[in-house]
Amino acid sequence: MVQKAIVIGSGFAGMSAASFLAKAGWHVTVLEKHDQPGGRARQLQVDGFTFDMGPSWYWMPDVFERYFNLFGKKVNDYYELKRLDPSYRIYFKHDVTDIPADYDALKKLFDELEPGSSKQLDAFMDEAAYKYEVGINKLVHKPGLSLSEFADMDLVKGIFKLDVFTSMKKHVQKHFADSRLRELMEFPVLFLGALPEKIPALYSLMNYADVKLGTWYPVGGMYEIVKGMHSLAEELGVQFQFNRNVEEIKTVNGRATGVVADGEYLEADVVISGADYHFTETKLLHHHDQSYSEAYWNNRVMAPSCLLYYVGLNKQLPQIPHHSLFFDTDFNQHGQEIYDNPQWPSNPLFYVSATTRTDASGAPAGCENLFFLIPVAAGLEGDTEEVRDRYFQQIVQRFEQRIGEPILDSIVYKKSYSVTDFKDDYNAFRGNAYGLANTLLQTAILKPGCRSKKVENLYYTGQLTVPGPGVPPSLISGEVVASLVHQHYSKTVQTTERL
Repeated sequence: MVQKAIVIGSGFAGMSAASFLAKAGWHVTVLEKHDQPGGRARQLQVDGFTFDMGPSWYWMPDVFERYFNLFGKKVNDYYELKRLDPSYRIYFKHDVTDIPADYDALKKLFDELEPGSSKQLDAFMDEAAYKYEVGINKLVHKPGLSLSEFADMDLVKGIFKLDVFTSMKKHVQKHFADSRLRELMEFPVLFLGALPEKIPALYSLMNYADVKLGTWYPVGGMYEIVKGMHSLAEELGVQFQFNRNVEEIKTVNGRATGVVADGEYLEADVVISGADYHFTETKLLHHHDQSYSEAYWNNRVMAPSCLLYYVGLNKQLPQIPHHSLFFDTDFNQHGQEIYDNPQWPSNPLFYVSATTRTDASGAPAGCENLFFLIPVAAGLEGDTEEVRDRYFQQIVQRFEQRIGEPILDSIVYKKSYSVTDFKDDYNAFRGNAYGLANTLLQTAILKPGCRSKKVENLYYTGQLTVPGPGVPPSLISGEVVASLVHQHYSKTVQTTERL
């Protein structure tokens, strides 16, 4: 008899879990709240402009290639990749630096900013390569249910090389003195949702992903990944139901029997939630089925939320690159206003993506597609249109000054998105954008478990459980959970690689 699984949510982790289970012979139904797959990686099309609503960086191409390879496919079966050069541009307080894709060119840049630092970069990257190999190929594939999972001789022997107990900030400071280089090397961990002094130096593996593996762009936008994963899932027999609002996970004697969606009961042998973990626990389960208390959740360190703007211009800006980071204000102050003293930032750093610099299909002819992002603290109150407009004026003024050209009079489309929208659209705990921060005390077995402690056949996937935030980890999260489910509930035990 074919076993049935229901997956709540069609984000990267949900579609990954659904596809691996379907490949293993399960009957899988994905229930999605919105009218399209992708979750936070949805696409917005309006007035001829196409915007990726969420993730905009394509790092760790090997993780995506591995994902499709496990189904006998290749990335280029679904979308085309272009490597960006420069990878991105950084606007510092007094100068502008393009980060070249070529490693030798990057070493030359480092020596220009800090004489002799290219040798330090080599040493840093050698360590980061080891961490990437162990972290991405071993650590992130652990389900985080028991300490015994880490009784791996390679992990035990390499524990000090992994720098788990050193902060990213100290690790960077040990190698580089120039403040610009330090900010450059600390920047990738911002994707992990915590200050560099709170993130283990293990995550210098992100620098390896940045520098060595490169920054890429799927032609057509990040949503091409979603379309590729959705197409693959359907090829495998996964059934998708869109515009479906899950209201309850039904349980009997500590076991999920199915879910209620829009008043309809759907039976299942296993339920996997790719929806927000806190929402699933507190809104879809009865109190006696919840694994974690409200006090537990209130003590979690969340990754930031975001203040986003999707902007269409009726002219082009050929002087800007695809990705730009505006580090022209106080990096530490903005970090403090996100984590240590949560408040709306006084003078924020921000990021701009202009996909039409690489791919003209994202806007009408002669137009430009811009995506502005300001990291802000999760859980902020006062997310009003007035606040959003004030910040937009503030960052656009800085943007215009640095690129040497006005844009306000050329805006033909603008949409903002922030804390309230993350809560409304994704049921995001505290309106977070990136999930749970990857601090030392929220790593591996210290994260919310991917298997419910109270409901035998209820599992979780996504950025609030293992392995953590980001698109590549979400692909792996779905794989890890599908493997757990299949091994536990199928007669034939298989490893993840054989799913």
